[in-house]
Amino acid sequence: MTGTGSVSAVIVDWGGVLTQSFNEAVEVWAAAENVSAAEFDAVLGRLLGPGAVPDGGPNPFHRVERGELSVAEFESALAALLRRTDGTPVPAKGLVQRMFAPFAMDPAMTGLLRRVRAAGVPVALLSNSWGHRYDREGWDGLFDAVVISCEVGMRKPEPEIFRHTARLLDRIPEECVFVDDLGRNVRAASALGMATVHHRTAAETTAALTALLSALGSAPAPGGRAGSPRR
Repeated sequence: MTGTGSVSAVIVDWGGVLTQSFNEAVEVWAAAENVSAAEFDAVLGRLLGPGAVPDGGPNPFHRVERGELSVAEFESALAALLRRTDGTPVPAKGLVQRMFAPFAMDPAMTGLLRRVRAAGVPVALLSNSWGHRYDREGWDGLFDAVVISCEVGMRKPEPEIFRHTARLLDRIPEECVFVDDLGRNVRAASALGMATVHHRTAAETTAALTALLSALGSAPAPGGRAGSPRR
């Protein structure tokens, strides 16, 4: 956790934070698709890791996340990089939706966000998307704003998408805490002055948010309102 300033809003990632970990969900998809999870991870490492194509280059992941590449085009590009364990190609059509089908919301995290909002603290979702359809069941009353990268033409860790999300909550970055499971996104938010929580478990994130928000009398205590943040 970084930052201990006057935090009065929460911005949270989706995959790997509000759901089970990305790797856990991908392992389920890989087994069903007959794809080596380790080889898929290697593909992600080449395109999204420290040695990836520089931002702004012809990276299909970056382009689909900004909405510059159609889902069908992205699926074709991704499928071309994959092979099933028997050597046959991975069908491109519907690949993204099949990949994200195993993702399920974590009740501990959704419960935490409901308590945060009940304490008077606004919450925004900020998610990079590969064009998949989000299962929004249970989202009612969970967020004050929803920012999906391909819908706004920006992606994490680009600074402007953090500023844009903060503005939707009527906040400046320094008044927000950002929760994500990827270090590069956490570091980008921190560079803008946001308090940050590098999510690993629901219990750790609950403790971190409680510590940050309790200074305002707005800790996410179960069962009711604990005060109101400064607007």
